[in-house]
Amino acid sequence: MGQKIYKCRNCGRYTLETVCQQCGLSTIRPQPAKFSPKDPYGKYRRLARKEGILCRK
Repeated sequence: MGQKIYKCRNCGRYTLETVCQQCGLSTIRPQPAKFSPKDPYGKYRRLARKEGILCRK
C-alpha cells in the first residue's frame, strides 16, 4: 500500500482521499511530525503547549 492515510478534521473518519467523502471537508495526516533533535522551534512549541496556547486533538 503506497498511499498515505488521512483523517477528517470534522467527522473523524479515516480515508485515503485528501477530501472527506462524508462531509466534504479537507483531511489531515494523523501521524505526528518526525522528531529532530535539531528542531529550532521545538522550545517554543513546548512552551506554547505548556501555557495552553496550542491544543492537541
